[in-house]
Amino acid sequence: MSQTQPWCFPLYIRHSSKRLPPRLQPLAVSHYSLVNSLGRGTAATLAALREQRSGLRPCDFAGVTLETWIGKVAGLEEAPVRADLAYYDCRNHRLAQLALEQDGFAAAVVAARARYGATRIAVLLGTSTAGILETELAYQRRDPASGALPADFRYAGTQNSYALADFVQRWLGLGGPAMVVSSACSSTAKVFGHAQRMLAAGMIDAAVVGGVDSLCLTTLYGFNSLGLVSSQPCRPYDAARDGISIGEGAGFALLERVDQALPGGALLLGIGESSDAHHMSSPHPEGLGARMAMQRALDSAGIAAGAIDYINLHGTATPANDSSEDLAVTGLFGTATPGSSTKGATGHLLGAAGITEAVISLLAMEHGFVPAGLNTAARDPALHCDYVLENRAAQVRRTLSNSFGFGGSNCSLVFGAAD
Repeated sequence: MSQTQPWCFPLYIRHSSKRLPPRLQPLAVSHYSLVNSLGRGTAATLAALREQRSGLRPCDFAGVTLETWIGKVAGLEEAPVRADLAYYDCRNHRLAQLALEQDGFAAAVVAARARYGATRIAVLLGTSTAGILETELAYQRRDPASGALPADFRYAGTQNSYALADFVQRWLGLGGPAMVVSSACSSTAKVFGHAQRMLAAGMIDAAVVGGVDSLCLTTLYGFNSLGLVSSQPCRPYDAARDGISIGEGAGFALLERVDQALPGGALLLGIGESSDAHHMSSPHPEGLGARMAMQRALDSAGIAAGAIDYINLHGTATPANDSSEDLAVTGLFGTATPGSSTKGATGHLLGAAGITEAVISLLAMEHGFVPAGLNTAARDPALHCDYVLENRAAQVRRTLSNSFGFGGSNCSLVFGAAD
């Protein structure tokens, strides 16, 4: 179970007096890493974005018979977790291990551990389905007479959502607070908020945030049953968009107080969260919860909408999602701020979408470009935001990354250049 204590946070309700959430003290995003269908490490993702190359492929996962496309990470079948952590071995944790091994991330955490101590670094992660694939495979091997699950099935080390934090904490040799957020597609964005609050309260000196989601039968067949899976590579904001392409991936970031971090990196400037609870699986048609999250992110950063240079849109490529997000974005930003959904490149990573798109936003700042939304052939004329179809060279000083989950669980993050 989580080592943290339950917290209650004030709910800010917008009245005519325009009461604002408190200004967030910027945090240093010291290091970050990424793994997805575009490759291992941020360099692989950056190269694919620069080349406008997608990682989507026709579905060939675990005997699935659906006509759809997926964003699959190659080589996981030959990459077991570290031998001393074999109890936790599953596709989800193999993805986590790959991300920990990229971009010098593990070494950065080791250095932070030397500065702060192992118990002063939190592990705050997100996932939606965790290692449920192991349960699916175990059910296929049930005893035909008794129905009993096989003796080697390890629920606590695989499907249990907290297993992810337990595995990562042990892998990194940390002993501070640890928890896992499972709020669908906003999971790995909302962990930034948990880290900020713990740092502000003095509970910790640094936090490893991020998370993982891996391909499994539950998500592929489940989203298909909802009529949300496309038979083609997903086409966000396209006039003919008809559903998502499911992907998998992992990513991590190290957050520290600015005055304690080593030079370099980027800044987390603002966080906005909301829960509109409009519907279990459909967004509010006018994007009210999404707009509230974006406005709160701007308010906590102390900036106006015009200060944002790029918006990484949630952009799932379902008709309802893109329409509601467009209404929210144009209602707050107008039609001039460039934005794109990177799900045409990676697929929808569900619980790992937030950290993946946050890191892509950081890469856009670091390398001075606005990434194109891939696979979109004809932008829907009913949508009015500045949806980018070709890469643009640009000075990107501040970005906003949107993550909107089932049940109206919404989170927006504002990042800025460290200098």
